[in-house]
Amino acid sequence: MTTATLALPLLDLAQLDAGPAARRAFLDRLRTAARDVGFFYLGGHGVPESLVDQVRAESRHFFALPEADKLAIEMVNSPHFRGFTRAAWELTRGQPDWREQLDIGAERPVIPQGPGVPAWLRLQGPNQWPAAQPELKTVLLRWQAELTRIAIRLLGAFAEALDQPADALEPIYGDTPNQHIKIIRYPGRDATGSDQGVGAHKDSGFLTLLLQDQQRGLQVEGEDGRWIDAEPVPGTFVVNIGELLELATNGYLRATVHRVITPPAGADRLSVAFFLGARLDATVPLLDLPPALAAEARGPASDPQNPLFHDVGPNYLKGRLRSHPDVAKRHYADILAAQAATTA
Repeated sequence: MTTATLALPLLDLAQLDAGPAARRAFLDRLRTAARDVGFFYLGGHGVPESLVDQVRAESRHFFALPEADKLAIEMVNSPHFRGFTRAAWELTRGQPDWREQLDIGAERPVIPQGPGVPAWLRLQGPNQWPAAQPELKTVLLRWQAELTRIAIRLLGAFAEALDQPADALEPIYGDTPNQHIKIIRYPGRDATGSDQGVGAHKDSGFLTLLLQDQQRGLQVEGEDGRWIDAEPVPGTFVVNIGELLELATNGYLRATVHRVITPPAGADRLSVAFFLGARLDATVPLLDLPPALAAEARGPASDPQNPLFHDVGPNYLKGRLRSHPDVAKRHYADILAAQAATTA
């Protein structure tokens, strides 16, 4: 597929507080961007630049740690899918992604397991933090709180843009949304086995907010099949729609396929992705859109090899098991055996 030079839309979150006319203009642009592209740049978000600098610096510091320090918190140790993953150890559509990363979620207690307890409840639990870098926990948990605030504000704006109450989705995220951070380093092409930084996919949650560095690599699939480069724009996040919003709006809002291309030889790329999802015990509702909008809903686009579930916990667990087979084998052998028995 060829690459397009089209720019993604740029929205300014500060317009929400700039008076009724500016607010209406923002909501209209938000609805259009989410429906027609599924991706946009977000400025005016209010996250202090000092915190952005800290997150980048601590992320660089983590990836510069000795390999032994990173492997001490390897994800395979965690039934909650938290921790460090080596390059090429996470899979997208069965192929290795050439990125090393640290996955962090909300700091919550483990849920006791037993007969009849759903397997997806194992996803809740504590993070793994590097002993050699105690500052990382403080910085990333502050980042999690800041971006959760922005993402929830955007969810309210999406609801308003679709003529829904601003809190229409609050019942399925409440005070325990699914919060997920990935700090990611993509090595240059001279150190990888392919140009797949991350294979083509959709995100599963409500929204993703991505902090990029100066190295390009993120690409968004356009309507015509061409790939649009999401060039880094200082002071912004790249925001994209996840499958939960696509489900809740019967496909009016669009979860768009995207990928990351490996940097050129001699370079690397740093990014920090924040994903906001619903509570694990939630069921995604179908919003009652006004007739004019409902008529334009295209229905959720489900991959036959990866069907979407309205039940959040099973859907999220399905994706984790597929992406991290080493964690699945160690901590979910019972689930894998049950799946094998049903397909035998």
